[in-house]
Amino acid sequence: MTENAMKPVHIVGGGMAGSEAAWQLACAGVPVILHEMRGVKGTDAHKTDGLAELVCSNSFRSDDHRTNAVGLLHEEMRQLNSIILTMGDRNRLPAGGALAVDRDAFSAAVTKTLSEHPLVTVERGEVSGLPPEEWDSVIIATGPLTSDSLSKAILDETGEGELAFFDAIAPVIYRESVNLEKAWFQSRYDKGETEAEKKAYLNCPMDKAQYDAFIDALLDAPKTEFKEWEADTPYFDGCLPIEVMAERGRETLRHGPMKPVGLTNPHDPTVKPWAIVQLRQDNALGTLFNMVGFQTKMKYGAQTDIFRMIPGLEGAQFARLGGIHRNTFLNSPKLLDSQLRLKSRPRLRFAGQLIGVEGYVESAAMGLLAGRYAAAERLGRPIGAPPATTAMGALIAHVTGGHLDGGKGSFQPMNVNFGLFPAIETPKVDAEGKRIRGKAKGVARKMAMSARALDDLSAWQNA
Repeated sequence: MTENAMKPVHIVGGGMAGSEAAWQLACAGVPVILHEMRGVKGTDAHKTDGLAELVCSNSFRSDDHRTNAVGLLHEEMRQLNSIILTMGDRNRLPAGGALAVDRDAFSAAVTKTLSEHPLVTVERGEVSGLPPEEWDSVIIATGPLTSDSLSKAILDETGEGELAFFDAIAPVIYRESVNLEKAWFQSRYDKGETEAEKKAYLNCPMDKAQYDAFIDALLDAPKTEFKEWEADTPYFDGCLPIEVMAERGRETLRHGPMKPVGLTNPHDPTVKPWAIVQLRQDNALGTLFNMVGFQTKMKYGAQTDIFRMIPGLEGAQFARLGGIHRNTFLNSPKLLDSQLRLKSRPRLRFAGQLIGVEGYVESAAMGLLAGRYAAAERLGRPIGAPPATTAMGALIAHVTGGHLDGGKGSFQPMNVNFGLFPAIETPKVDAEGKRIRGKAKGVARKMAMSARALDDLSAWQNA
């Protein structure tokens, strides 16, 4: 090992991206100093000082790697020794076809694993302003809640106006307070291989009158008021507050998180509900459930009153109410190179939500790549980005130059999706030689993209 490789890489931020980057560097034999301010200074959204704390949902979304882009991202990260996916798998909860985790056990496992690694040093305290010049290799992975002092320093360095959006948090309810004479356990379309997975969600049905009254209450409820300087900040469409969705049309929620499809009410199987509210298990004990898709900016008192209008939740007790916080991200296509380095200061890399990806897994994936890039640089073995045909490569391409306008003003956070991947010819026949028709063509195309991605990732990894 070279003398340079023995110098530590500094990582600022111990969230999903920072934790993953630290793991990748340590596994490559490069020392890491991981700086996390929680434990000394808190944030508006975090509740603990644990590494990789899950602030919003406890779900990593679909785990189907054959036909779903985020499931494919899971599989790519597993193949690249991701600590986030490893600990996610070890602490998973029943969630149908999704990967949901016990958030406390997951964070504790990541914290313990990193803290016990001989090449990882966790230092508690805020990094104010740009990191010192003597830190010659830095990964900034401070996420959506970057401290004001660091945000200002980054913006002063880049000369950019601040780019930000609002992100909302869904409430968590005590399971024992849900009325099972009205609610029932079932995953949509009975998805899952085990009975637990097929019954991973609690479902609360509404008839039309109940739904209409609920929508009226949402629209009339008092909401969190933004500060003057926040007034023009947009929402991220993948995490809209439910009342904002309701403002877009009375039927919007029925075709979104409250869609009444793939579920049968065992209490009254002859009547099809007008809308359904789903709750997903939030901890391994099964004592806490979160309201799926119910991010909100309503004031606390209104939340309890309105959510108790939902059949089955009349006596709901809340372990956590919903909330909203302001997220910050860079104009990455303009500011970062293909190795996630700041063009004006290449010693600084960025990772996670700060670079304009959205979602736990996407953030961790960018941390994984930033860690590998920094390790390769330290070891004198530079590597290129994964092929754009892979999920990770498609995300990197989007944030570092794949955006349509080159990052001139409309760059927005992005979840991984097959629309980011290069086109592929849709198979004309299936494995049995039968002609593929109709909706099956879309499924076949996704399966072909996923198979190509895993083949190309393997070749990149081996190279």
